[in-house]
Amino acid sequence: MIKSLDRKLAAIHADPSGCREFILADAKDADMATGLGAPGKSPELHAGEVRFKTLEEYRQQMRLITRQGLVDIMLMSTSSNYALTFRERLFDDSPVTPAIRANDTTDIHLARGSGYATEASRPFRTANIDHAQCGHLDCTPEERTQGANLGLYSVTFNNQLDRDIATLEQFHAFREEAERKGFRYFLEVFDPNVATGVAPDVLPHYLNDMITRMLAGVAPAGRPQFLKIVYHGPKAMEELVRFDPHLVVGILGGSSGTTRDAFQLLHDAQKYGARVALFGRKINNSENQLAFVQFLRLIVEGVIGPVEAVKAYHAVLGKLGVAPHRPLEDDLKVTEQSMSYGGSASVVVPPRPAASPAPVVESHGHHAHSNGHACACRGPSAEACSCNGTTSLVTESRAVANGRPDFARMSPTDRLAYHRERLGLGR
Repeated sequence: MIKSLDRKLAAIHADPSGCREFILADAKDADMATGLGAPGKSPELHAGEVRFKTLEEYRQQMRLITRQGLVDIMLMSTSSNYALTFRERLFDDSPVTPAIRANDTTDIHLARGSGYATEASRPFRTANIDHAQCGHLDCTPEERTQGANLGLYSVTFNNQLDRDIATLEQFHAFREEAERKGFRYFLEVFDPNVATGVAPDVLPHYLNDMITRMLAGVAPAGRPQFLKIVYHGPKAMEELVRFDPHLVVGILGGSSGTTRDAFQLLHDAQKYGARVALFGRKINNSENQLAFVQFLRLIVEGVIGPVEAVKAYHAVLGKLGVAPHRPLEDDLKVTEQSMSYGGSASVVVPPRPAASPAPVVESHGHHAHSNGHACACRGPSAEACSCNGTTSLVTESRAVANGRPDFARMSPTDRLAYHRERLGLGR
Protein backbone atom coordinates (compact mmCIF):
# COMPACT_ATOMS: atom_id res chain seq x y z
CA MET A 1 0.00 0.00 0.00
CA ILE A 2 1.21 3.50 -0.83
CA LYS A 3 1.86 5.36 2.39
CA SER A 4 0.19 8.75 2.76
CA LEU A 5 3.48 10.22 4.02
CA ASP A 6 5.29 9.37 0.78
CA ARG A 7 2.47 10.72 -1.36
CA LYS A 8 2.28 13.97 0.60
CA LEU A 9 6.03 14.58 0.64
CA ALA A 10 6.15 14.07 -3.13
CA ALA A 11 3.30 16.53 -3.61
CA ILE A 12 4.94 19.14 -1.34
CA HIS A 13 8.24 18.98 -3.21
CA ALA A 14 6.46 19.11 -6.56
CA ASP A 15 4.69 22.36 -5.62
CA PRO A 16 6.22 23.86 -2.45
CA SER A 17 4.29 27.12 -2.62
CA GLY A 18 0.87 25.86 -3.67
CA CYS A 19 0.50 22.39 -2.16
CA ARG A 20 -1.95 22.18 0.76
CA GLU A 21 -1.01 18.69 1.95
CA PHE A 22 -0.33 18.44 5.68
CA ILE A 23 1.32 15.60 7.59
CA LEU A 24 0.09 14.58 11.04
CA ALA A 25 1.97 12.28 13.39
CA ASP A 26 1.00 10.69 16.67
CA ALA A 27 4.11 10.62 18.87
CA LYS A 28 3.77 7.65 21.19
CA ASP A 29 7.46 7.26 21.92
CA ALA A 30 7.35 8.72 25.44
CA ASP A 31 8.49 5.45 27.04
CA MET A 32 11.92 6.56 25.75
CA ALA A 33 11.63 9.59 28.06
CA THR A 34 9.37 9.09 31.06
CA GLY A 35 9.33 5.31 31.43
CA LEU A 36 6.26 4.06 33.31
CA GLY A 37 4.52 7.43 33.05
CA ALA A 38 4.42 7.38 29.24
CA PRO A 39 0.91 5.92 28.81
CA GLY A 40 -0.59 8.52 31.16
CA LYS A 41 -2.43 8.29 34.47
CA SER A 42 -4.83 5.46 35.04
CA PRO A 43 -8.48 6.32 35.80
CA GLU A 44 -8.19 3.78 38.62
CA LEU A 45 -5.78 5.94 40.62
CA HIS A 46 -6.82 7.14 44.07
CA ALA A 47 -5.97 10.27 46.02
CA GLY A 48 -2.31 10.32 46.97
CA GLU A 49 -1.53 7.39 44.67
CA VAL A 50 0.55 7.45 41.51
CA ARG A 51 -0.90 4.87 39.16
CA PHE A 52 -0.30 4.75 35.42
CA LYS A 53 -1.89 2.99 32.50
CA THR A 54 -0.05 -0.09 31.26
CA LEU A 55 2.19 -0.50 28.24
CA GLU A 56 -0.49 -2.65 26.62
CA GLU A 57 -3.05 0.14 27.06
CA TYR A 58 -0.57 2.53 25.46
CA ARG A 59 -0.11 0.19 22.49
CA GLN A 60 -3.85 -0.33 22.17
CA GLN A 61 -4.20 3.39 21.51
CA MET A 62 -1.50 3.07 18.83
CA ARG A 63 -3.54 0.32 17.19
CA LEU A 64 -6.80 2.30 17.29
CA ILE A 65 -5.31 5.51 15.93
CA THR A 66 -3.45 3.61 13.20
CA ARG A 67 -6.67 1.84 12.16
CA GLN A 68 -8.49 5.18 12.17
CA GLY A 69 -6.17 6.20 9.32
CA LEU A 70 -6.12 9.96 9.93
CA VAL A 71 -2.49 10.34 10.99
CA ASP A 72 0.33 9.76 8.53
CA ILE A 73 2.99 8.58 11.00
CA MET A 74 2.90 6.53 14.18
CA LEU A 75 6.08 7.29 16.12
CA MET A 76 7.03 4.58 18.65
CA SER A 77 9.89 3.19 20.66
CA THR A 78 11.78 0.34 19.01
CA SER A 79 10.20 -2.13 21.43
CA SER A 80 6.67 -1.01 20.49
CA ASN A 81 7.68 -1.12 16.83
CA TYR A 82 8.73 -4.75 17.28
CA ALA A 83 5.41 -5.63 18.92
CA LEU A 84 3.15 -3.89 16.40
CA THR A 85 5.11 -3.81 13.14
CA PHE A 86 6.81 -7.21 13.30
CA ARG A 87 4.60 -9.43 15.44
CA GLU A 88 1.19 -8.02 14.47
CA ARG A 89 2.00 -6.60 11.00
CA LEU A 90 -0.26 -3.65 11.93
CA PHE A 91 1.06 -1.40 9.17
CA ASP A 92 1.09 -3.85 6.25
CA ASP A 93 -2.29 -2.77 4.86
CA SER A 94 -2.33 0.70 6.38
CA PRO A 95 -1.56 4.11 4.84
CA VAL A 96 0.18 4.99 8.13
CA THR A 97 3.99 4.84 8.26
CA PRO A 98 5.62 3.30 11.34
CA ALA A 99 8.58 5.22 12.78
CA ILE A 100 10.90 4.85 15.76
CA ARG A 101 12.68 7.29 18.04
CA ALA A 102 16.22 6.75 16.79
CA ASN A 103 18.00 8.47 19.68
CA ASP A 104 17.26 9.71 23.18
CA THR A 105 19.42 12.63 24.22
CA THR A 106 19.85 13.21 27.96
CA ASP A 107 17.44 16.17 28.06
CA ILE A 108 14.58 13.65 27.70
CA HIS A 109 15.87 11.32 30.44
CA LEU A 110 13.01 12.02 32.85
CA ALA A 111 12.99 9.24 35.43
CA ARG A 112 11.18 10.23 38.62
CA GLY A 113 13.59 11.97 40.98
CA SER A 114 16.28 12.41 38.32
CA GLY A 115 18.05 15.64 37.43
CA TYR A 116 19.53 14.70 34.05
CA ALA A 117 17.33 17.13 32.12
CA THR A 118 18.69 20.08 34.12
CA GLU A 119 22.20 19.58 32.70
CA ALA A 120 23.26 20.52 29.19
CA SER A 121 22.05 17.85 26.77
CA ARG A 122 24.43 15.10 25.73
CA PRO A 123 23.88 12.91 22.67
CA PHE A 124 22.91 9.33 23.40
CA ARG A 125 21.33 6.52 21.40
CA THR A 126 19.55 3.46 22.80
CA ALA A 127 17.92 2.42 19.53
CA ASN A 128 19.58 0.45 16.75
CA ILE A 129 18.67 0.93 13.08
CA ASP A 130 18.88 -2.82 12.37
CA HIS A 131 16.44 -3.54 15.20
CA ALA A 132 13.99 -1.08 13.66
CA GLN A 133 14.32 -2.51 10.16
CA CYS A 134 14.46 -6.27 10.76
CA GLY A 135 14.32 -6.91 14.50
CA HIS A 136 17.92 -8.12 14.97
CA LEU A 137 21.49 -7.06 14.27
CA ASP A 138 23.11 -7.35 10.85
CA CYS A 139 20.01 -7.36 8.63
CA THR A 140 20.34 -8.73 5.13
CA PRO A 141 19.37 -6.29 2.34
CA GLU A 142 16.12 -8.20 1.84
CA GLU A 143 15.21 -7.95 5.53
CA ARG A 144 15.54 -4.18 5.78
CA THR A 145 12.01 -3.58 4.52
CA GLN A 146 10.30 -5.79 7.12
CA GLY A 147 9.97 -3.19 9.88
CA ALA A 148 10.13 0.56 10.36
CA ASN A 149 12.29 2.44 7.89
CA LEU A 150 11.83 5.90 9.35
CA GLY A 151 13.22 7.36 12.54
CA LEU A 152 13.25 10.55 14.60
CA TYR A 153 16.72 11.87 15.41
CA SER A 154 16.87 14.74 17.90
CA VAL A 155 19.54 17.32 18.68
CA THR A 156 19.71 20.06 21.31
CA PHE A 157 21.99 23.09 20.95
CA ASN A 158 22.96 25.04 24.07
CA ASN A 159 25.53 27.52 22.68
CA GLN A 160 28.27 25.52 24.41
CA LEU A 161 31.07 24.69 21.99
CA ASP A 162 32.17 21.30 23.39
CA ARG A 163 28.61 20.03 23.92
CA ASP A 164 27.34 21.24 20.54
CA ILE A 165 30.33 19.82 18.64
CA ALA A 166 29.74 16.43 20.30
CA THR A 167 26.09 16.64 19.25
CA LEU A 168 27.07 17.37 15.64
CA GLU A 169 29.65 14.57 15.57
CA GLN A 170 27.08 12.02 16.75
CA PHE A 171 24.58 13.32 14.19
CA HIS A 172 27.24 12.90 11.49
CA ALA A 173 27.83 9.27 12.50
CA PHE A 174 24.10 8.55 12.55
CA ARG A 175 23.59 10.07 9.08
CA GLU A 176 26.32 7.93 7.57
CA GLU A 177 24.92 4.73 9.09
CA ALA A 178 21.37 5.62 8.04
CA GLU A 179 22.38 6.34 4.45
CA ARG A 180 24.31 3.08 4.15
CA LYS A 181 21.33 1.11 5.47
CA GLY A 182 18.68 2.98 3.47
CA PHE A 183 17.06 4.31 6.65
CA ARG A 184 15.14 7.58 6.41
CA TYR A 185 14.92 10.03 9.28
CA PHE A 186 13.38 13.30 10.31
CA LEU A 187 15.23 15.80 12.45
CA GLU A 188 13.99 17.17 15.77
CA VAL A 189 15.73 20.31 17.04
CA PHE A 190 14.82 21.00 20.65
CA ASP A 191 15.14 24.40 22.27
CA PRO A 192 18.08 24.73 24.69
CA ASN A 193 17.53 22.96 27.99
CA VAL A 194 19.93 25.20 29.99
CA ALA A 195 20.77 28.90 30.00
CA THR A 196 22.58 29.86 26.80
CA GLY A 197 23.32 33.56 27.03
CA VAL A 198 21.26 34.06 23.88
CA ALA A 199 18.58 36.73 24.27
CA PRO A 200 15.02 35.31 24.21
CA ASP A 201 14.04 37.37 21.16
CA VAL A 202 17.14 36.15 19.30
CA LEU A 203 16.82 32.48 20.29
CA PRO A 204 14.41 31.44 17.48
CA HIS A 205 16.80 32.93 14.92
CA TYR A 206 19.82 31.30 16.56
CA LEU A 207 18.05 27.96 16.14
CA ASN A 208 17.11 28.70 12.51
CA ASP A 209 20.76 29.51 11.78
CA MET A 210 21.96 26.34 13.51
CA ILE A 211 19.50 24.22 11.53
CA THR A 212 20.42 25.66 8.13
CA ARG A 213 24.14 25.70 8.99
CA MET A 214 24.22 22.06 10.07
CA LEU A 215 22.38 20.91 6.93
CA ALA A 216 24.34 23.05 4.47
CA GLY A 217 27.12 20.46 4.42
CA VAL A 218 24.75 17.53 3.81
CA ALA A 219 23.90 16.29 0.31
CA PRO A 220 20.28 15.29 -0.47
CA ALA A 221 20.95 11.59 0.19
CA GLY A 222 21.72 12.35 3.84
CA ARG A 223 19.20 15.09 4.58
CA PRO A 224 16.13 14.66 6.80
CA GLN A 225 12.69 14.07 5.32
CA PHE A 226 11.41 17.00 7.37
CA LEU A 227 12.04 18.98 10.56
CA LYS A 228 10.35 18.92 13.95
CA ILE A 229 10.87 22.15 15.90
CA VAL A 230 9.23 24.41 18.48
CA TYR A 231 6.83 26.92 16.92
CA HIS A 232 8.20 30.33 17.87
CA GLY A 233 5.66 32.42 16.01
CA PRO A 234 5.10 33.72 12.46
CA LYS A 235 8.40 35.58 11.95
CA ALA A 236 10.69 32.69 12.85
CA MET A 237 8.58 30.15 10.93
CA GLU A 238 8.29 32.26 7.80
CA GLU A 239 12.01 33.05 7.58
CA LEU A 240 12.92 29.36 7.80
CA VAL A 241 10.31 28.26 5.26
CA ARG A 242 11.25 31.09 2.87
CA PHE A 243 14.97 30.24 3.01
CA ASP A 244 14.50 26.81 1.46
CA PRO A 245 11.02 25.72 0.30
CA HIS A 246 12.23 22.11 0.07
CA LEU A 247 13.16 22.04 3.75
CA VAL A 248 9.81 20.74 5.01
CA VAL A 249 9.18 22.24 8.45
CA GLY A 250 7.12 20.58 11.17
CA ILE A 251 6.26 21.50 14.74
CA LEU A 252 6.28 19.63 18.03
CA GLY A 253 3.35 19.79 20.40
CA GLY A 254 4.88 20.35 23.82
CA SER A 255 2.86 19.92 27.01
CA SER A 256 -0.84 19.10 27.00
CA GLY A 257 -2.32 22.52 27.72
CA THR A 258 -5.93 23.22 26.85
CA THR A 259 -7.72 21.86 23.81
CA ARG A 260 -7.64 25.38 22.37
CA ASP A 261 -3.85 25.44 22.84
CA ALA A 262 -3.50 22.36 20.64
CA PHE A 263 -5.96 23.42 17.96
CA GLN A 264 -4.70 27.01 17.80
CA LEU A 265 -1.05 25.92 17.63
CA LEU A 266 -1.84 23.63 14.71
CA HIS A 267 -3.83 26.30 12.87
CA ASP A 268 -1.24 29.06 13.38
CA ALA A 269 1.79 26.95 12.46
CA GLN A 270 0.12 25.78 9.25
CA LYS A 271 -0.87 29.35 8.39
CA TYR A 272 2.74 30.50 8.50
CA GLY A 273 4.31 27.62 6.59
CA ALA A 274 4.52 24.45 8.68
CA ARG A 275 3.65 21.26 6.77
CA VAL A 276 3.93 18.73 9.60
CA ALA A 277 2.76 18.46 13.22
CA LEU A 278 3.83 15.79 15.70
CA PHE A 279 1.64 15.79 18.79
CA GLY A 280 2.41 13.40 21.64
CA ARG A 281 1.13 14.56 25.02
CA LYS A 282 -1.59 16.67 23.42
CA ILE A 283 -3.13 13.54 21.89
CA ASN A 284 -2.29 11.09 24.64
CA ASN A 285 -3.70 13.23 27.45
CA SER A 286 -6.89 14.16 25.63
CA GLU A 287 -10.24 12.86 26.91
CA ASN A 288 -10.90 10.90 23.72
CA GLN A 289 -7.93 10.35 21.46
CA LEU A 290 -9.76 9.30 18.31
CA ALA A 291 -12.11 12.28 18.43
CA PHE A 292 -9.20 14.62 19.18
CA VAL A 293 -7.22 13.33 16.17
CA GLN A 294 -10.28 13.68 13.94
CA PHE A 295 -10.53 17.38 14.81
CA LEU A 296 -6.81 17.87 14.17
CA ARG A 297 -7.38 16.55 10.66
CA LEU A 298 -10.46 18.76 10.16
CA ILE A 299 -8.43 21.83 11.14
CA VAL A 300 -5.54 21.21 8.74
CA GLU A 301 -7.98 20.46 5.93
CA GLY A 302 -9.55 23.88 6.47
CA VAL A 303 -12.94 22.45 7.37
CA ILE A 304 -13.19 24.06 10.81
CA GLY A 305 -11.39 26.69 12.87
CA PRO A 306 -9.84 26.24 16.32
CA VAL A 307 -12.66 27.82 18.34
CA GLU A 308 -15.44 25.91 16.61
CA ALA A 309 -13.37 22.73 16.85
CA VAL A 310 -13.10 23.06 20.64
CA LYS A 311 -16.87 23.53 20.93
CA ALA A 312 -17.62 20.61 18.63
CA TYR A 313 -15.14 18.40 20.48
CA HIS A 314 -16.89 19.15 23.77
CA ALA A 315 -20.22 18.34 22.13
CA VAL A 316 -18.85 14.94 21.12
CA LEU A 317 -17.58 14.31 24.65
CA GLY A 318 -21.03 15.16 25.97
CA LYS A 319 -22.66 12.71 23.58
CA LEU A 320 -20.27 9.99 24.74
CA GLY A 321 -20.81 10.76 28.39
CA VAL A 322 -17.09 11.52 28.82
CA ALA A 323 -16.31 14.19 31.39
CA PRO A 324 -13.99 16.89 29.96
CA HIS A 325 -10.82 17.75 31.84
CA ARG A 326 -12.02 21.34 32.18
CA PRO A 327 -15.20 23.35 31.49
CA LEU A 328 -15.70 24.58 27.92
CA GLU A 329 -15.06 28.18 28.96
CA ASP A 330 -11.65 27.24 30.35
CA ASP A 331 -10.85 24.90 27.47
CA LEU A 332 -11.33 27.78 25.01
CA LYS A 333 -8.49 29.72 26.65
CA VAL A 334 -4.94 29.93 25.34
CA THR A 335 -2.28 29.43 28.00
CA GLU A 336 1.44 29.66 28.57
CA GLN A 337 2.92 26.26 27.74
CA SER A 338 6.20 24.45 28.02
CA MET A 339 7.40 23.09 24.70
CA SER A 340 10.07 20.78 26.12
CA TYR A 341 9.93 17.27 27.56
CA GLY A 342 11.19 18.40 30.93
CA GLY A 343 8.95 21.45 31.26
CA SER A 344 11.92 23.83 31.14
CA ALA A 345 11.13 27.49 31.61
CA SER A 346 13.96 28.35 29.21
CA VAL A 347 11.75 27.54 26.24
CA VAL A 348 10.23 30.61 24.62
CA VAL A 349 6.61 30.12 23.60
CA PRO A 350 5.03 32.86 21.45
CA PRO A 351 1.94 34.63 22.78
CA ARG A 352 -1.35 33.35 21.43
CA PRO A 353 -4.48 35.33 20.58
CA ALA A 354 -7.29 35.45 23.11
CA ALA A 355 -10.31 33.23 22.48
CA SER A 356 -12.67 34.87 20.02
CA PRO A 357 -16.45 34.79 20.45
CA ALA A 358 -18.47 32.24 18.55
CA PRO A 359 -19.70 33.51 15.16
CA VAL A 360 -23.35 34.39 14.80
CA VAL A 361 -24.94 32.01 12.30
CA GLU A 362 -28.38 31.40 10.90
CA SER A 363 -30.25 28.16 11.17
CA HIS A 364 -31.58 26.82 7.88
CA GLY A 365 -33.19 23.73 9.32
CA HIS A 366 -31.05 21.15 7.50
CA HIS A 367 -29.01 18.37 9.04
CA ALA A 368 -25.77 16.71 8.06
CA HIS A 369 -25.77 13.32 6.43
CA SER A 370 -22.99 10.92 5.56
CA ASN A 371 -22.08 8.95 2.47
CA GLY A 372 -22.35 5.69 4.41
CA HIS A 373 -18.68 5.38 5.33
CA ALA A 374 -18.95 6.09 9.04
CA CYS A 375 -16.71 4.67 11.74
CA ALA A 376 -17.10 1.01 12.54
CA CYS A 377 -17.43 0.83 16.32
CA ARG A 378 -16.04 -2.02 18.35
CA GLY A 379 -17.27 -0.89 21.71
CA PRO A 380 -19.50 1.53 23.56
CA SER A 381 -17.35 4.62 22.99
CA ALA A 382 -15.47 6.33 20.19
CA GLU A 383 -12.28 5.34 22.02
CA ALA A 384 -12.97 1.88 20.54
CA CYS A 385 -13.94 3.06 17.05
CA SER A 386 -11.76 3.08 13.99
CA CYS A 387 -12.23 4.77 10.65
CA ASN A 388 -10.34 3.09 7.84
CA GLY A 389 -10.87 5.90 5.39
CA THR A 390 -11.67 9.58 5.25
CA THR A 391 -15.39 10.13 5.65
CA SER A 392 -16.84 12.56 3.14
CA LEU A 393 -19.70 14.43 4.76
CA VAL A 394 -21.70 17.28 3.28
CA THR A 395 -24.86 19.07 4.30
CA GLU A 396 -27.99 19.69 2.32
CA SER A 397 -27.81 23.08 0.59
CA ARG A 398 -24.51 23.84 2.33
CA ALA A 399 -21.83 22.15 0.22
CA VAL A 400 -19.19 24.47 -1.18
CA ALA A 401 -17.35 23.91 -4.46
CA ASN A 402 -14.91 21.39 -3.01
CA GLY A 403 -17.66 19.31 -1.42
CA ARG A 404 -16.98 20.45 2.13
CA PRO A 405 -19.65 21.83 4.47
CA ASP A 406 -19.98 25.58 4.86
CA PHE A 407 -19.82 26.10 8.62
CA ALA A 408 -20.64 29.79 8.32
CA ARG A 409 -24.15 28.86 7.10
CA MET A 410 -24.75 26.10 9.63
CA SER A 411 -26.56 26.47 12.94
CA PRO A 412 -24.96 25.05 16.11
CA THR A 413 -27.38 22.11 15.78
CA ASP A 414 -26.21 21.51 12.20
CA ARG A 415 -22.55 21.63 13.18
CA LEU A 416 -23.11 19.20 16.04
CA ALA A 417 -24.97 16.83 13.71
CA TYR A 418 -22.15 17.03 11.19
CA HIS A 419 -19.45 16.11 13.70
CA ARG A 420 -21.54 13.37 15.26
CA GLU A 421 -22.01 11.79 11.85
CA ARG A 422 -18.34 12.21 10.93
CA LEU A 423 -17.31 10.46 14.14
CA GLY A 424 -19.87 7.69 13.63
CA LEU A 425 -21.99 8.73 16.59
CA GLY A 426 -25.33 9.32 14.89
CA ARG A 427 -27.53 12.26 15.88
